[in-house]
Amino acid sequence: MKDKALLFINGDPPKNFPDPDQYGLIACTDGAFHYLKQLGFPLDKLDFISGDFDSHSGADEDVYQEKFILTLDQDKTDFHKALEIILEKGCLSVDVFGGSGGEQDHFLGNLTVAYVFKDRLKIKFYDDFSEYYFIPKKFNIKGVKNRMISLYPFPSVENITTTGLNWPLTNGSLSITSRIGTRNFSVEDEVSIQYQLGDLLLFVGINELEYSGIY
Repeated sequence: MKDKALLFINGDPPKNFPDPDQYGLIACTDGAFHYLKQLGFPLDKLDFISGDFDSHSGADEDVYQEKFILTLDQDKTDFHKALEIILEKGCLSVDVFGGSGGEQDHFLGNLTVAYVFKDRLKIKFYDDFSEYYFIPKKFNIKGVKNRMISLYPFPSVENITTTGLNWPLTNGSLSITSRIGTRNFSVEDEVSIQYQLGDLLLFVGINELEYSGIY
């Protein structure tokens, strides 16, 4: 898909890489470049590497210099700057690996950056436990029976109704200061979520989980 990008950033590296051929653009931040090289990702597939490159060796400079995009703005994170470049190159959606793990302030920062771009880019994060992304006010997802489903308000959601979950909501409200919707799970193959006000971050477990009903 020419309008879909793959981006690696400097969190925990994935155990398995997605198929590069399904993306129109592939990029990484300079911190992620180190683990891609160590794990044997085909670096020739990279379209650009962004960052300040203060930790790169001369060998890296020589071989991949034409792919480096220097981004020195200290008021923005490397993730933020990489998304700006991806937008400039015409991509409409991006799959992000390395968004979680490591220092947790980075993880929270990455979610905040995704919130800033949510109306311009379709951003989906992947890690070893789940995929997660902001969803529109009417949303359906299929093929998720018995998977963990977490609804995280950012920072609040009003008049939310769900179907297909073990603990459904009907015209409910969620807020980070009172009630959040984490650690639910789907009892149907399809889950439907609708809400009227606010913004909602959806977490979907990567693998089907065994639930005992005890929480």
